[in-house]
Amino acid sequence: MAKTVLIVEDDRNIADLLRLYLEKEGYTVVIAPDGMRGVEQFRTVHPSLVLLDVMLPGLDGWGVCRAIRAESQTPIIMLTAKSETEDKVNGLKQGADDYITKPFEMKEVLAAPQRHRAGEEPPPSGIRQARHRHGRL
Repeated sequence: MAKTVLIVEDDRNIADLLRLYLEKEGYTVVIAPDGMRGVEQFRTVHPSLVLLDVMLPGLDGWGVCRAIRAESQTPIIMLTAKSETEDKVNGLKQGADDYITKPFEMKEVLAAPQRHRAGEEPPPSGIRQARHRHGRL
């Protein structure tokens, strides 16, 4: 399976920076600038990992997460400025596998594909391995 990362992010600068670093690590990167296109690209590309912003035009990140999770166990990493504990818990409840807040360290984002084994076959439908990154104590 090809190592493809779908970035659903409306801030072009952030999306381009993520693309640059991920491609340098050997990933194929597809960018969707809004939620609806994110769902469409997911269904077309079948990525091995999704980096997903919450605050998107049209369909927000919560809706994208639910749509993807309804049909796939592909790892979803929320990558967003929404940093309140309630937002993080909501993201995980919606089906996200991890939650990284902006501003982020690129090293943390680059570790996500390895942490979630992007490029490997996901477990059979209905079986999910929960992975949660805990913040500072």
